[in-house]
Amino acid sequence: MKKLRLPLLMLLAAFVFTSCQDEKKTETAQEQNQDERVEEGVVESILTAEEQADMTPQEIIGRLKKGNENFVNNNLTQRDHSAQRRKAMIGQYPKAIVLSCVDSRVPVEDVFDLGIGDIFVARVAGNIENEDIVGSMEFATAVAGSKVVIVMGHTACGAVKSAIDQVDAKSMNMNSLADLLDEIQPAVEETELDGERNAKNTEFTNKVIKTNAMRTVENIREASPTLAKMENEGKIMIVSAVYDMESGVVDFHNN
Repeated sequence: MKKLRLPLLMLLAAFVFTSCQDEKKTETAQEQNQDERVEEGVVESILTAEEQADMTPQEIIGRLKKGNENFVNNNLTQRDHSAQRRKAMIGQYPKAIVLSCVDSRVPVEDVFDLGIGDIFVARVAGNIENEDIVGSMEFATAVAGSKVVIVMGHTACGAVKSAIDQVDAKSMNMNSLADLLDEIQPAVEETELDGERNAKNTEFTNKVIKTNAMRTVENIREASPTLAKMENEGKIMIVSAVYDMESGVVDFHNN
C-alpha cells in the first residue's frame, strides 16, 4: 500500500502544479488581451470640463453627426465602460442634452456613438416638453455647461400615431396618456398634406413627427427665458431632429 501511495501522491502533486501553471497562463493571457484592447484604441477617457468649455455648439452638432455616421456604418467606438464609470465619479461635463421618445428602439447614446458622461438624455413618449423636462434642460445648460439641446423624434412613433388617429385613452382609464396625446394634437392639426390624414399614411405621419419635434423646440424657447437668452447670446443651440429607425440616420432640422 505504501508503495502505491507514493506514486499516487506524486501524480496528484504534478496535477496541482500543472493546474496552477495553467491558471497563471490564463491570467497572463487575459491581462495581455486587455492591454491589446487598450492599444487598439479602446476609449477609457471621459469628457472633461476643459474639453466641454472649448467646444462650440456648432462643433458639437458636427461631432454628433459624425457619431451618427459611425452608428449607421456599424463602426461604433470601442469603450471601456468600467474605466469610464470610475472616472465619471469625479464629475460630469456632457456636451448636450437630448429629449427623446421613450421608445426602446431608439438607443440615444448609441445613435450618436457616445459613452458615459457624454450627454444628458431625457425621455418622454412623443418627445414633448413639460415643466420638469424644461427644468432639466436648464440644469444641463446653465448649471452643467451643455451647449446643445436636441429634441429628437423618430419614425413610426406610437404616440404620434395615436394622436393622429385620436385614440380615446380616457375610455381605457388612461387619463395621463390622454393628456399627453392632447399635447401632440396641435402638430397633427398644423401639418398640411393632400391625402389621407391617418396613421396608415406614412408620409403624413412622418410630417407630423417632424412638426411635433419642431413645435417642441418653439415651446421650450417660450417656456424658458433662461434657455432663450442663452440661445440668443450664442451660448447654446436648440434644435430638432428625427431618427429614422430603418436607416439609423438622424436628420437635423434648421430651426
